[in-house]
Amino acid sequence: MNRAFSRKKDKTWMHTPEALSKHYIPYSAKFLGSTEVEQPKGTEVVRDAVRKLKFARHIKKSEGQKTPKVELQISIYGVKILDPKTKEVLHNCQLHRISFCADDKTDKRIFTFICKDSESNKHLCYVFDSEKCAEEITLTIGQAFDLAYRKFLESGGKDVETRKQIAGLQKRIQELETENIELKNKVQDLENQLRITQVHTSPSSTPTRNGTQPPPVPSRSAEIKRDLFGAEPFDPFSCGAGDFPPDIQSKLDEMQEGFKMGLTLEGTVFCLDPLDSRC
Repeated sequence: MNRAFSRKKDKTWMHTPEALSKHYIPYSAKFLGSTEVEQPKGTEVVRDAVRKLKFARHIKKSEGQKTPKVELQISIYGVKILDPKTKEVLHNCQLHRISFCADDKTDKRIFTFICKDSESNKHLCYVFDSEKCAEEITLTIGQAFDLAYRKFLESGGKDVETRKQIAGLQKRIQELETENIELKNKVQDLENQLRITQVHTSPSSTPTRNGTQPPPVPSRSAEIKRDLFGAEPFDPFSCGAGDFPPDIQSKLDEMQEGFKMGLTLEGTVFCLDPLDSRC
């Protein structure tokens, strides 16, 4: 178990790695909804969110509204929440954005997780009512997170720091290129001043043997842009296999940050009020 994951020591994984990496594990549940929370982790945080959503669902139930059923598809690529009939994806929660997942010790149906929204960057708490398999679902999410983290490290996560260093070197090279251009311009100005001085001090322009004027000094600005070492500037962000465009780099940074925060799984007690969550 890697350092980015925390779970009670007596719990073991329930699925084969292939089931989560090549396929997905489906679950059926009722979706009580989602609500914004202030923190990415914490038992009290999810407890308040569960109480809030259960109360809202209780009100809707009294108005004749049923709790919508959803299908959960859990894999190393995330937790998808779908409409069970149309298979429309309602929410797609990437694992590196999920920071906290908990199930109810006393009510085996209730489980929840906190996920950072990809657009608003707000932390949202999702709450579900399953058929007495809440702990199994949270363990499955935990196992998927563990596998995804390992896959991230194997497929390039270890190179993130190296790629940051490359980006830093690229920036320094660009600065040197700017200095190089400024020096070339100064040299060009000095050469122009020298030619003007020679023209004014000599009685007449010195013709060549065939009577023509010497050819003008070629402009240095027409030369191929090269760095201080005489090579064309190195650009790690140019197109090509194995390169790292800025958008991919930012995505890698985001994933590294999410996996470093880790996923915390907890078994806790949510039912602190008399409201019945069986909707």
